[in-house]
Amino acid sequence: MKEYQTKNIRNIGLVSHSNAGKTTLIEAILFNSGTIDKMGSVDQGTSASDHADDEIERKITINCSICVAEWEDHKLNLIDSPGADDFYGDLESVLRVVDGVIVIVDATMGIESGTEKVWEIIEKYNLPATIFINKMDKENANFAETIDNIKNILEVSTATTQLPIGQDSDFSGIVDLIQMKSSLKPNGRDAHPESDIPTDMADAVEETREELIEVAAESDDGLIEKYFEEGELSSEEIQLGIQNAFRSKARIVPILCGSALENIGVQNLMDFVVECFPSPEDAGIIESEDGGMTRDAGISSPMSALVFKTLADPFAGRLTLFRVYSGVLIGDSQIFNSAKGQNEKIGKVSFMNGKHLIDTPQIVAGDFGVAIKLINAQTGDTFCDADNVIQLPSINFPNPVISFAILPAREGDDEKLSTILQRMSEEDPTFRIERNDTTRQLLVSGLGEVHLNVIRGRMKDKFGVETAIEDPKVAYKETIRGRANGIRGRLKKQSGGRGQFGEVWINLEPTQLGESGDDEFEFVNKVVGGSIPTNYIPAVEKGIRQTRTSGVLAGYPFVDFRVTLYDGKHHPVDSSDLAFQIAGSQALRDATLDAKPVMLEPIMDVEISVPDQFMGDVIGDLNSKRGRVMGVEQVGKRQVIGATVPLSEMFRYSIDLKSITSARGSFTMDFSRYEQLPDELAQKVIADSKTDDTE
Repeated sequence: MKEYQTKNIRNIGLVSHSNAGKTTLIEAILFNSGTIDKMGSVDQGTSASDHADDEIERKITINCSICVAEWEDHKLNLIDSPGADDFYGDLESVLRVVDGVIVIVDATMGIESGTEKVWEIIEKYNLPATIFINKMDKENANFAETIDNIKNILEVSTATTQLPIGQDSDFSGIVDLIQMKSSLKPNGRDAHPESDIPTDMADAVEETREELIEVAAESDDGLIEKYFEEGELSSEEIQLGIQNAFRSKARIVPILCGSALENIGVQNLMDFVVECFPSPEDAGIIESEDGGMTRDAGISSPMSALVFKTLADPFAGRLTLFRVYSGVLIGDSQIFNSAKGQNEKIGKVSFMNGKHLIDTPQIVAGDFGVAIKLINAQTGDTFCDADNVIQLPSINFPNPVISFAILPAREGDDEKLSTILQRMSEEDPTFRIERNDTTRQLLVSGLGEVHLNVIRGRMKDKFGVETAIEDPKVAYKETIRGRANGIRGRLKKQSGGRGQFGEVWINLEPTQLGESGDDEFEFVNKVVGGSIPTNYIPAVEKGIRQTRTSGVLAGYPFVDFRVTLYDGKHHPVDSSDLAFQIAGSQALRDATLDAKPVMLEPIMDVEISVPDQFMGDVIGDLNSKRGRVMGVEQVGKRQVIGATVPLSEMFRYSIDLKSITSARGSFTMDFSRYEQLPDELAQKVIADSKTDDTE
C-alpha cells in the first residue's frame, strides 16, 4: 500500500442500527476499489470487517474494524462500528477519531432506535454526516417516506443529492442530481452503465434539483449572488455548495441512496466521500484536553496520536490501534505516553485492513496505525514526543448499566479468572470488575447481557476458563435509630487454671450519616479511676470493631453509631486482651438490640433519557420500583428524568427500559446514599440471611 498525504486521506465511520447493511456496504466499497475480488457475506461469515469468531457466530459487529479502500488517488479508512447498544463503547471510540460519518438507514424501516442513539453522539462531536438510504431493492422500500422519517425524528435539514430509479423490485439505479446523470446496476466491478434520466422522472428531478441548488447557494455568499442573478448553478458550483453546507455548522445532511447488496449507488457514494468529506488536514488546529495547548494538524508539527482501541489477537498478541493527529509516528522508536507520564518503546507499526496487518515504516498525520505488544498503553492514552508533550482529549465511554456476580465453573480457576478479567477490562473500558467485600462477590459490569456473554465466551475460547454468573447481592448496612444506655458486656470464665475476666459498660447512640468519618463509627473512652486499665482499652475497641463488620441483624456492616465506654471491671490475674475483646463485642450486640436496629439499602441517582411518548410509562415503572422522580427536563428532542431508586430494583433495569421504550431509552446510574430499608423488606433480608447461615 502506497503512502498517502494527509490531504488525500478520508477517515469515515460507518454507523447504523443493527442489520441496516453497514457491513455489506463496506464489502461493496472494498470490492469496487479492488481491495477484495469478491464481496463477502455476513450470513456466511466471510465479510472483511466482521472477522472475529464471535462476530461470525452472532452475525453482528462487536469490535470496531478498519478496512482500507483506495479510490481516485485517495485512501479511504472505513471504520465499521457496532450497531447494538451493548457495544457502544466501540462506537464512542470510532466517532471520537473519524472526520465524517456515513449513516446507513434501511429503506424499509426508516430511523430506528439505534440510529437515534448514534445521531446523538454524532451531534456531540459535531461531525459531518451523510445518510445512505440502503436496501432500495427490498420489498416495501419507500424513499420519500424514509426522508420524511429522517426529518421528523432526527430533526435535521437534508439535501437530497440522488433519487432512486424505481424502488422495491423495480429498483434499477440512481439519478445523481449534482451531475445530472443516472447510474444503473453494475455488471461487475468496473461496468457501471450510465443512461439518460427516465422521462417519467423529469418533474421529480427538476423539483428536487431546484431544492438542492437552493441549499448549495445558501452556503456561500458568492453562490447565492450568482443564483439570484442567473437562476442556475453549474454542477461544480452545486458540489462546492453542498460540500460547504455539509462541513459547516449548519448541519446540512446530504441524502444518497442505493443497494449495498446489489452494489447500486455505491461508487457514487465513494465519489461523494472523496469530493465532499473533509480530510484530516481540514481540521486545522487540534487542542489539548485542557484547552491550554494547540497544534497544527499536519506532518510538520510535533507528533501526537490517540489510542482508541486495544485488542487481544491470538496470533499477533496485544494490538494497540491509534490515530496520528499531527506529525509522523515512526516505527522502532521511542514515544512518550503523556497519560502515563512515561516513555515506551514502540516496535514495528502497521496499517490495519480487516484482519490483515500491513507493515509500514511510519504513520503520517491523519492516518491510522497499529502497534504490537505495547506494555502500558491503554485506550484513551496519548502518544507524543517527550520534548513536545501534549495530552489529547480522551474518549468518554458510557458507564456500565448491568452487573452480575461471576465465579469460575471449575475449582482452582479463581486466580486465573481474576487475571483474565483484569486483562479484559484493560481492552474494553466499558467492562469493569469489582470485588465487593461486603457481599464477598466478584462483580462484572457492562453495557448489556449480550456484552457480558460475549466476554464470557472470549474467556472460554481464548483462555480456556469457563464461568458461571448469578445475580449480585445488595451491599446492605445496619444501623440504629434509638439509644441504649448502661449496657454491660462481661466475660467470666473459671474452668481450672487461669481464668478469663473482663467487664465493660457502654452507652450506644446513633450519629448522622457520615459524621463518624471513614470508619463509619466512633469510639469514645470516658473511663476514669482505672476501673479498666489503659492497656485494655484498645482491646475493647477491637472487639467492637470486629463485631460491627458483620452487624447483628443479617450479617452486614454496622455503621453510623457512637460507643461510649464509661466503666468496667478487671481482675489483676485473669484479665486479658482477649477477655476485654469478647466483653466489648457482647456489649455492642446487646446494646444494638435495645437501640432500635434497622437495615439500610443503597440508593442510586438515576438519569433516564427517553422520547416524549415513553415518559409516562417510564415514570410508572420507576414508581413500581420504589423510585422517586426528582425532576423532568427537556433536552433536545428527549425528556430526561432524574430519579432516586434503590439499587436492589435496578440490577436488570437495562432490560426493562429496553422493553418499555422499544430500545429507544438510555440511562446512567451513580451511587447516592444509604436509606432505611422498609420493615417488610428488612425482615425478608434478615430471614434470608439466617437461611444462608444454615445451608
